[in-house]
Amino acid sequence: MNYSATARKSFIVTTPLYYANGIPHIGHAYTTMAADAISRWQRLQSRDVLLITGTDEHGQKIERTARAAGSDPQTYCDRVASEFDSLWCKLEIGYDRFIRTTAPEHRAIVNDFFQRVWDRGDIYKGNQQGWYCVSCEEFKEERDLLADKHCALHPSKQVEWRDESNYFFKLSNYQQQLEILYAERPDFILPASRRNEVLKFVAQGLQDFSISRVNVDWGIPFPADPQQTIYVWFDALLGYMTALLDAGTEPSLEKALQERWPIDLHLIGKDILRFHTIYWPAMLMSAGLPLPERVFAHGYFTKDGKKISKSEGNTIDPVALVDRYGAEPLRYYFLKGIEFGQDGDFNETRFIEIVNADLANNLGNLVNRTLNMAKKYCQGCVPNCNPEDIDPAHPLKHIGNAIGQRVALAYENLAFKEAGEAIIDLAHASNKYIDDLAPWALFKQEKHAELAEVLYAALESARLCAYLLSPIVPKISSDIYRQLGLEIDFNLLCGRDRGTDENATIRSGLPTDWHRHQEWGILTATTKLGEPKPIFAKLELANGGG
Repeated sequence: MNYSATARKSFIVTTPLYYANGIPHIGHAYTTMAADAISRWQRLQSRDVLLITGTDEHGQKIERTARAAGSDPQTYCDRVASEFDSLWCKLEIGYDRFIRTTAPEHRAIVNDFFQRVWDRGDIYKGNQQGWYCVSCEEFKEERDLLADKHCALHPSKQVEWRDESNYFFKLSNYQQQLEILYAERPDFILPASRRNEVLKFVAQGLQDFSISRVNVDWGIPFPADPQQTIYVWFDALLGYMTALLDAGTEPSLEKALQERWPIDLHLIGKDILRFHTIYWPAMLMSAGLPLPERVFAHGYFTKDGKKISKSEGNTIDPVALVDRYGAEPLRYYFLKGIEFGQDGDFNETRFIEIVNADLANNLGNLVNRTLNMAKKYCQGCVPNCNPEDIDPAHPLKHIGNAIGQRVALAYENLAFKEAGEAIIDLAHASNKYIDDLAPWALFKQEKHAELAEVLYAALESARLCAYLLSPIVPKISSDIYRQLGLEIDFNLLCGRDRGTDENATIRSGLPTDWHRHQEWGILTATTKLGEPKPIFAKLELANGGG
């Protein structure tokens, strides 16, 4: 089979398959909002995008958690998976595939992949002694533990001593190949700080890892020994492949990978960095399959400068936040207000200040004031002005001609904060331009040509801001477009609502030069504008916020 990611128009991005041992938290939401934003951007570039998310539903931790909740594991996982899907709906996540590792077709993919690795001679039976973290579903080396034998990632959880007869994957066989991979493809692991972390870990020497478990009933039976089950991480990583199967297709590894493999981008939290940048590529090398293009690991969150923990009582409930403030403010703050890849802090007061300043006072003010002046001075139409006649050195045209490429590069590099700042800078420059040129004075002076140019430049700059922000705040961007006389819904074009017959009709009516909307100068003179309405109502701090 020929696998190639070169010269193709498709783009595949994944979130982790979230471990279904509890309700979704803010870290899950953060990764998924980022994946949705980059997916929307890639769709605006006319690429065939597949956004994969889902739940990892096997393992001892889930088995124990379900029993403690008085439930069987499958029923428990069904409930947790529905909670993830409900949150993605609230957050306007336009995923294409939601894969659950308990799906029947997933077992077929796991068995096919296992056979490849088995035939390669990279699996053997041995004994495993060591400290095991049930929360991580991983044996821990001494260097990974705190002084009191607690897991560094789960300080409240004490590790358990295990002495088991398991099957092992020969990870040590791939040390040199992995080091070559990291050297030849420095962008395989991003950002650079995560890459350096992996390089340091690998340089200490890789040890083979167990890919089976004894005394764990909730999992896929180990093909070579039905008395054991497949290690949950070996199982879960293969969910990215199962997700590529089209509905109704007979499940096999060959059919899953024949059109869309490899993955372009894995988005993960830094807590699962080693699994995706060491175990996963080594497993693919063993199976003789191409590797993903990039793995990007973002940081952790604090709240009000303090580490988030249940014991501190300062967890961030994404469902409560979106119910209180709405999806768009949260999407904007977490993507524009925090540098993606670094650790971030959530402070409710700062959150409200940022979204009010940017979306209400800046962009919202620009749209509303300009539309009202167009209604008063231009009969509610786009001013009669040809953008090609505007001097390239015009302050807004100059910024507009450069911003598309700048923002495109930022999105491609997952620099959402940089993209947002550039867009809001254009809105700020537009407001200043209006203040400086005073269109109300031009109207009184009957300088109609100058007035038309000022209002056209401001309206067009607002449109460009909306287009470029649409991967982050699609509803606000759609509202701006409609008020500018452009009947485009960015959720129908790029989001969760696309794909029905009705939506296909809407999409077929789009101009063939849709990509040009990334440029400055799209609005057409005399187009009827919509009724000016505020695009964003200012938020107020809820009781108990901080």
